[in-house]
Amino acid sequence: MAEQAEAVPETPAIDLVDETFIAVPPATVAAVFKDPRSWRHYWPDLHLTVYADRGDEGLRWTVSGALVGTMEVWCERVMDGTVLHYFLRADPVGAHTRRQLVRARDRRAKAAKQLALNLKLTLEDGRRPGVPPTL
Repeated sequence: MAEQAEAVPETPAIDLVDETFIAVPPATVAAVFKDPRSWRHYWPDLHLTVYADRGDEGLRWTVSGALVGTMEVWCERVMDGTVLHYFLRADPVGAHTRRQLVRARDRRAKAAKQLALNLKLTLEDGRRPGVPPTL
């Protein structure tokens, strides 16, 4: 009996992971992503469908539109705040050269970090490290 090789899934063209510490509770960070209207603001060219609502720990989506794949924000409690983890595993729609894929990945990575840093600035509202959050 011949063994069949198990299919190995291909890595998506865009496979991003980002982490940013935000000095507020996970529920505060997760609330930013609960309203579907905010999704269009953060990811205007993507259509998101929730497949896992993890409450204060975040959301998981299937992605369509300019990309096809999955995306997640995970709000992990760490010390007196939250590590916002961002994952995007998707392929652009249509044919792309290697150079275009690299540019698309870099653009998405920069946008993800900018989103996280803007949230940090807004949600921390000037809070200094070690000072309890005001809720």
